[in-house]
Amino acid sequence: MRPITEIAFEAGIPGESLIPYGAHFAKVRASLLHELKDKPDGRLIIVTAMSPTPAGEGKTTLTIGLTQALRSLGKKAFACIRQPSIGPLLGAKGGATGSGSSRVEPAEEIALHFTGDDYAVSTSHNLVSSLIDNHIYHGNSLNMEKVLWKRVSPINDRSLRKVRIGLGKAAGEREEEFHISAASELMAILSLSADLADLKERVSRTIVALGKDGSAITVRDLKASGATAALLKDALNPNLAQSIRGAPVFIHTGPFGNISIGCSSLLSAKMALKLGEYVITEAGFSTELGAEKFFDIVCRAGGLRPAAAVIVATLGALRLHGGASDYRAKNMKAALKGIDNLRKHIENVAAFGLSAIVALNRYKDDTDEEIDETLSNIRRLGCMAVAVDARDLGAPGGIEAAEAVVKACSEENDFNFLYPLDLPIEEKVSTIARSIYGAEGAVFSAEARADLERIERLGLSALPVCIAKTPKSLSDDPALLGRPNGFNINVREVRPATGAGYVVAVCGNVLLMPGMPEHPLAEEIDIDASGRITGIR
Repeated sequence: MRPITEIAFEAGIPGESLIPYGAHFAKVRASLLHELKDKPDGRLIIVTAMSPTPAGEGKTTLTIGLTQALRSLGKKAFACIRQPSIGPLLGAKGGATGSGSSRVEPAEEIALHFTGDDYAVSTSHNLVSSLIDNHIYHGNSLNMEKVLWKRVSPINDRSLRKVRIGLGKAAGEREEEFHISAASELMAILSLSADLADLKERVSRTIVALGKDGSAITVRDLKASGATAALLKDALNPNLAQSIRGAPVFIHTGPFGNISIGCSSLLSAKMALKLGEYVITEAGFSTELGAEKFFDIVCRAGGLRPAAAVIVATLGALRLHGGASDYRAKNMKAALKGIDNLRKHIENVAAFGLSAIVALNRYKDDTDEEIDETLSNIRRLGCMAVAVDARDLGAPGGIEAAEAVVKACSEENDFNFLYPLDLPIEEKVSTIARSIYGAEGAVFSAEARADLERIERLGLSALPVCIAKTPKSLSDDPALLGRPNGFNINVREVRPATGAGYVVAVCGNVLLMPGMPEHPLAEEIDIDASGRITGIR
C-alpha cells in the first residue's frame, strides 16, 4: 500500500481537505465538493447484477477491477462502493472489499471498524430511541401513541427481532424490535445528505412516532436534532482508500440494498465525478433492488445522470436460475436456461433508458467453451457482453469490459425515471412490481392499507418509494427462481422515511434484523500477537 496522501494528491484532492486515519486511509472533508463545483462532471457507470446466488456475483470485485482497467487505458477513474457492514461480515457474507487482484486495502481494517461511521449511525439512532422513551417516562407531553422508530444493532442478532423493554411498573413497558444498523434511516440520511446543513434538516424532519391525534412527531419535536447531527458530523465526510493497484476508492455509508437504498453516498459519487473522468459505483444486489433505487431515489435526489450500466452475471447464477440443483456443478443446459433471468435484468436497465453491458465474471473452474457459448447466447439478446477475470488478473482481466464501458459512455442515452412523483404511493409500488419485477401487481395487507391512508393524511404521497424485499428472487418469494410470472408482490406495511426522503414498502417476509448461520464467520476470525487479522473473506 502507498501512503494515502499520495493517492489523494494524484486524485486531485488537496492536502487541507484530507483527514488521515493512519497511513493508508483518510476522510475527505465534505466541503471539498463546494470547492470543486465549477469543474465538469465525469461519466457515471453503475454496476448492478442479475439475481444472485447465496455467494454473490462479485460486484465489488468487478467494480474495483473495472476501475483499475480504465486507469490502465489512461483514463482517470474513481470507484465508489458501500462500506462493509460488520454484522453480515461476522455472520456469513464476508468483508465486501473485493477479492484477489481487485480489492481495496487495508481490507481487514475496512471490513471491521474502519473510521467508525457505523458506530456513529448506531449511537445516534439509539440516542433518538432513548430520548423517545425518556420523554414518555417524564409525562409524554407530545402525546405519543405509536412509536415508529425501532432500535438498531450493528450485529446480526435474531433474538432482538422482538423484545420487551422498560420492565418494571414505572418504566413504561412495551414491545420493541431491533433492526440492523444498515437499515437505519440515519444511514440512508447520511447517504443522501448534500452537506452538514442538509444532514441536520433531514434528521430534524424524520418522523419517529405518531401522536394520539394522528399527527407526526419528529426528531425536531424531541429537541434531538442538534445532538443527533453532532454525532454524525464526522461520518458525513467520505472515506478515501485505495485498491491493491493504487486506484482511488471512496468507501462511504452502508445501507443494505434489500431493505434500504443499497449504495455508497451521494456526496462521494458527486465528489468523484468532479475528480475523475469515469466513476464506477456499485448498487446493492440486482437491478430490481439496487439499480431501481439508485435510479429512482438517489439519481433523483442528487441530479445524477448515469452514462452506462454494467450487469454482473456468473455461470453459477445462470445455473441456479436455470433450475440446477447444484449451481456450483457444470450444467450448460441450466446456464442457458438461466439467461431468461438475466434477460429480465437487461430489460430493467432498458426501462430507465440505458443500454446494459453484461460482464460475465469468470471463476477458476469455468472453461473457455462454457464462457464462449454463454456470451454468444447473451449477445443474441442485443446487448454487449464480455468475460471478466479481474479477481485473478486484475486490470488486464477487465480491459474488454473497460473498452465496452468507454464505448457505451460515448453514446447518448435516454435516461429517465420509472414513475412521476405525483403518482399515489400505491401506484408507484404497483408500477415497480409490474415493470421491474414482472409481477401482475401489488397486494396490500390491511395494515399496509392503513399505513397508506396515514401517509396520505400526513401529506407524504409525493415521495418516491423504497421497496424492501428478498434479493433471492425477482419476486418477494425467495423460492421463485428464474423469471417467475403470474405472481403478486405482497406489501405488509408502509412506513415513512421523511428524513431520507422516501416511503418504505416492506414486502413478503424480508427480515430487517438478519440472523447468523450455525457456524458464523466470527468463529474463523483471529488475531496474532503482532496484530495481524486472519479469517476475513
